[in-house]
Amino acid sequence: MEAKRLIPYSVHLREDIYLKLKEAAKGRKATSLVRDAITMMLEGDEAFSGGYNKAIRDMIGIIQEDHWSSVIGVQGTTIAEHLTKELDAMYMGKKTS
Repeated sequence: MEAKRLIPYSVHLREDIYLKLKEAAKGRKATSLVRDAITMMLEGDEAFSGGYNKAIRDMIGIIQEDHWSSVIGVQGTTIAEHLTKELDAMYMGKKTS
């Protein structure tokens, strides 16, 4: 799964929902919270699939950002490339990319 650039998209919310979102996102970014919720809804027919796919995306992100996994390799392939390929194969359901 390749990292794709993010494209801005505006969403209008009722005030009560906006206030709940603002409160829920205090320690984290609201953008990430909304993006993850929309992605999980569109990618999975059930809550498990969406959560599972998000966990795979999160793991791929951590691996790709890790310095050591990006510089250590075997037979011309970095550990990051190998693990990303293996995790991508575990992805469930349709992809939105």
